[in-house]
Amino acid sequence: MRRIFAALFVCLIWSVAGSSAAVAEIRNPYSGTVTVETGRPFDAFVKALPEAIKVQGFNIVGVACATCAAQSQGVTVPGNRVFFFFKPAYAVRMLAASEAAGIEAPIRVYVTEGNDGTARVTYRLPSHVFGAYEVPALDTLGAELDEDVRAILDIAKKGSGG
Repeated sequence: MRRIFAALFVCLIWSVAGSSAAVAEIRNPYSGTVTVETGRPFDAFVKALPEAIKVQGFNIVGVACATCAAQSQGVTVPGNRVFFFFKPAYAVRMLAASEAAGIEAPIRVYVTEGNDGTARVTYRLPSHVFGAYEVPALDTLGAELDEDVRAILDIAKKGSGG
């Protein structure tokens, strides 16, 4: 009997895997995900974003560049960056409220280049991420971070150059 179930399971997995090319990509697979069309050219937005992050008092703790990695392999892909940032005072508050929530920092925003060459930003609302912990102090922090991320993106969307 176990062999029959195992065979059926393998057939089911094989049929799902074989048909996966026909399934459309789920753009925002997690609830609380926001996508913002910036209307700015990708390169100009990516150049303006670090300054906007700093203006709001955050430190950039990393930048990942899939475009750069692909280029190192001789492959060209549209513009693609992930910016990681956080504010030291927020880190202290977050950890005081919940040590477990430390895995949620830093904030991540994913900047991609659309077919028209403009930047699109996707991120998870901090209020949603921290809200999962059901800790009132994290709810407050998440709401503040929501506003900070919106402000950062607004600043970068208006940034100089273009």
